[in-house]
Amino acid sequence: MSTTRQRPTHEKSGYVEGPLKWAIALTASLGAILEVIDTSIVNVALADMQATLGATVSEIGWVVTGYSIANVILIPLTAWLGDYFGKKRYFIFSLVGFTIASVMCGLSINLNMLIVSRIIQGLCGGGLLAKAQAILFETFPPHEQGIAQSVFGVGVIAGPAIGPTLGGFLTDGLGWRWIFFVNIPFGVLAVFMAWQFLLADDKKQISKKVDWLGIGLLTISVGSLQTFLEEGQQDDWFQSGFITTLAIVGTIGLGMFIWRELTTPNPAVDLKVLRYRSLSAGSLYSAILGMGLYGALFAVPIFAQNVLHFTATQTGLLLAPGALASAIVMVLLGKISGKVDPRLLIAGGAIGTALVMFQLSTITPQTGTDDLFWPLVERGGATVLMFLPLSLATLGPLPKKDVSAGSGFYNLTRQLGGSIGIAVLTTMLTQREAFHRATLLTQVSLYNWQTNQRIDALTAGMESKGMDPTTAKAQALQLISHAVDLQAAVMSFEDIFKVVGIAFLCSLPLLLFLGKGGAKGQAPAVH
Repeated sequence: MSTTRQRPTHEKSGYVEGPLKWAIALTASLGAILEVIDTSIVNVALADMQATLGATVSEIGWVVTGYSIANVILIPLTAWLGDYFGKKRYFIFSLVGFTIASVMCGLSINLNMLIVSRIIQGLCGGGLLAKAQAILFETFPPHEQGIAQSVFGVGVIAGPAIGPTLGGFLTDGLGWRWIFFVNIPFGVLAVFMAWQFLLADDKKQISKKVDWLGIGLLTISVGSLQTFLEEGQQDDWFQSGFITTLAIVGTIGLGMFIWRELTTPNPAVDLKVLRYRSLSAGSLYSAILGMGLYGALFAVPIFAQNVLHFTATQTGLLLAPGALASAIVMVLLGKISGKVDPRLLIAGGAIGTALVMFQLSTITPQTGTDDLFWPLVERGGATVLMFLPLSLATLGPLPKKDVSAGSGFYNLTRQLGGSIGIAVLTTMLTQREAFHRATLLTQVSLYNWQTNQRIDALTAGMESKGMDPTTAKAQALQLISHAVDLQAAVMSFEDIFKVVGIAFLCSLPLLLFLGKGGAKGQAPAVH
């Protein structure tokens, strides 16, 4: 099928008709799923990579950090790149680059090669997520956006849970290189589908003047801020000169980037789309959703592995039912989303997610898989009630010509929100665990008769097994210390789940600024 052949579209609206639009939806969604899954699939394989490549813990972390930085730098540029090179050509180029980079990752013989390959993969992946969502908004008429965005949303919502599950199976069964090689057949399929089904690029051209200064400022500012968020906790935040420098450079660079893009006639990132109230409020809420979606989902695997001592595969299986629940609710919601005010659905999802977080805040050292099953399933369903209607309420009212730029900014805020959420929760876990341990130690004192009674009982038990009194006493004290550490860890997880729940409840007033997801061209604007 020729790439320049005319596609069937409605003469007045310009939207695609017939089976072709669903082929386009599957094509765009497949590209987005590849990107989202690869964001989290490597997390469970870092230890194996570290052993194979002889890297330190901090060095191997750049396999994740490099991908994330490249990803957030490219996302806001996708609208300009699509207009400059052609939407179809740019999407296919991103798929080809992503697939080739996956091969390079799997064949990496040293750490530097792996990190460079991951950066290339992140750059190409950044062109898939936002562009895929924009393609769907430009392909389907408003009354069909619900079901179209639900197809896209299945991968974006379920991806963070599917990634660790798939990564655990592949790493344990075939080795870490296969978490990259598995992309090859799906990447090739996506390229073929994009070549066959995506609409041919139109003839109009934008200005060939490239805003190199804007691109440079974006790279420096967003790259610095993302590195700050990724590496801050490990380097003790502002106690590190490197992290402090990143914060300063990122903040100043961001201010200069915003000034540049608002004053240049040919910006690389069209920030003027933020005049639409639905996009401004929706993007802010998207950041909060990112914090809850990625932040809370990040906390559960840590609890499962550090407290419950689950393997990577067991942790993945723990998250799988929630991902399945998200997919089911996403499809069902797509059929009714156009009939219900999206703000009501988002409010229901936020309240439901908050209740789940409060439910998870009751965990104890004895909490097991059965206790986590239903809360994680409920979280999967509640998150969808926010994600799909939020996309429709944020991007649905935008004129068709501004959807691509709006989608890039909207997806960027979700990604950055996730990074902020993980950074904040990681810091909170460390600080609250130290606080609770100090508090518990004041109660577990050698001057406390209950503590001494417990130590004596443990010591006697050790001696009954043949230990000498000195060794038995040391073992008893070690068991007491371990119990204190465990309880402090559990209490710190309780705290962060409560914080996430409260954050969702506090976000509800933002819904007043969202649109109803109405017809394009009717977005309220703030001038």
